[in-house]
Amino acid sequence: MAAPSPESTETLRRELGLSSLVATCLVNRGIVTTEAAEAFLDPRLKSLSDPMVLPDIRLAIDRLFLARERNEPLVIFGDYDVDGVTSTAILTEVFTTLGWQCSQYLPHRRDEGYGLSQAGVENCLARHPTSLLLAVDCGSTAVEAIGWLNSRGVDVLVLDHHQLSNPLPPALALVNPLRSPEAAIAPFCSAGLAFKLAHALVKHGRELGLAGFDTYNLKTLLDLVALGTVADLVPLIGENRILVHAGLERLDSTSRLGLQALKRVSRTRSPMGVYEVGFQLGPRLNAAGRLETAEDALRLLLCDRESEAQSLAEVLDLQNRERQEVEKRIAQEAGERVRNRFDPQRDLVIVEGDSSWHIGVVGIVASRVLREFHRPTLILGGDGTLWRGSGRSVSGFDLAGALRDCSDLLEKHGGHAMAAGLSIDPARLEAFRQRINDLARERLRPEHLQPEVRIDASISLRSLSLPVVADLRRLEPFGMGNPVIQLAVRGLTHARPPQRLKEQHWKFWVTDGGTPVETVWWGAGDRPVPEGRFDLAVIPEAGDYGGRRFLQLRLIDWKPSDSA
Repeated sequence: MAAPSPESTETLRRELGLSSLVATCLVNRGIVTTEAAEAFLDPRLKSLSDPMVLPDIRLAIDRLFLARERNEPLVIFGDYDVDGVTSTAILTEVFTTLGWQCSQYLPHRRDEGYGLSQAGVENCLARHPTSLLLAVDCGSTAVEAIGWLNSRGVDVLVLDHHQLSNPLPPALALVNPLRSPEAAIAPFCSAGLAFKLAHALVKHGRELGLAGFDTYNLKTLLDLVALGTVADLVPLIGENRILVHAGLERLDSTSRLGLQALKRVSRTRSPMGVYEVGFQLGPRLNAAGRLETAEDALRLLLCDRESEAQSLAEVLDLQNRERQEVEKRIAQEAGERVRNRFDPQRDLVIVEGDSSWHIGVVGIVASRVLREFHRPTLILGGDGTLWRGSGRSVSGFDLAGALRDCSDLLEKHGGHAMAAGLSIDPARLEAFRQRINDLARERLRPEHLQPEVRIDASISLRSLSLPVVADLRRLEPFGMGNPVIQLAVRGLTHARPPQRLKEQHWKFWVTDGGTPVETVWWGAGDRPVPEGRFDLAVIPEAGDYGGRRFLQLRLIDWKPSDSA
């Protein structure tokens, strides 16, 4: 934990009327000025930047309005994850409402692979003949596929946030914030970029005085923006924080029949937060695209009949349960395989694959393996001569960059620093494993391979209360880039013997001499429990049982009080 600046903390406390704890947490997160703290604590839509700062946005707008004028058919080519589906739904709604002739195409994960693949664009044109294709949440590396489309008279617009190829694909407009790193554009996912494009479309239509544009309410899109942004794990800072803050409020009372039905089948409770999106709604929307095609998820978001919405939501719920079973089996197999061969000196990057592993869940399995071993992890599945995989990384190792440096061994690759995908001939898997581990030895430092317990502030147990928990909620929404508040509470003992829960968890009652506080340690497994006098790293929460609300601590880690 960094030592907070007393002067900055006191300034925020005094000028903004904050508690010392909230002010300390802000300062420890680098928010030290009154202006920055005000913007963080009160995120407002009016603070969003002009969408026209995005690269190539003017080219995209001009071509889209030309298509509208000509009544030229436009096809949105999306992706099969939550970000791709919500982006496609956002733009479908905008285009359809404001006078475009619009259709959609989502690729099949197993048959067509990731992104703007050759098979995908050929099938798309066969179903939706067009001279204008908008690729959303994909396309930034699709040099060959976009060249093929151009040769058939199709103009291609790309709206994406993934890493770029070199050379760039020959799109008419390539709207990707990574093209202008010097502009400090927010790290939007594609749902955020879809909202920015919608903003630019509405703004230009109003300038032209076109009917319908002056009354179009962009705020109606924010529930979908929040869904895509949270599910895609982009940093919830800056403009993303603004969009998610407003979008979660919209999602809580959404008028979309599909989302209402999805909330019912997932038993989601109000108020809507990052947890409800990330662990209840998001996985169900993702399930369809992971196992087959995401078309049911898109239909659900665009649905205008309650009976159809309920039916689709139940289908997605069933597919999510099927996905969980497939994921559980593969995670057990992959985890056992890694544990049997793992060498901490050799395996700085974990690479495992099997021809029987379903490619729709390998990314989730990679996340689970990473949590156990704290190593960048790539898990691959096969369905023929090529294996396709997904990876997750740790801070300090740019996974997409490492894949670029292995491109001669790969058929295809792309993604972000922390999450990426690839296709490979399994005969090259061992050479790839060796190469990427050699790169890791050059780029990773020992501290990158150790889980770090981040502490925002220290507090005494008797100072914690439900009002304090409520006060800390001012820092929400928590997520990537703005993690949940974690506090150090020192000098504690057990008030009564610990209680084992379902063989994997513990419940404690801890005290510093005052009133005992319930503490839960989820997923403790066989790790040793605190004993004697100890310090805890915890997340303070409001427990709820039998209609009674009470202070509860979620344990992250512990150490003896007398340790260094």
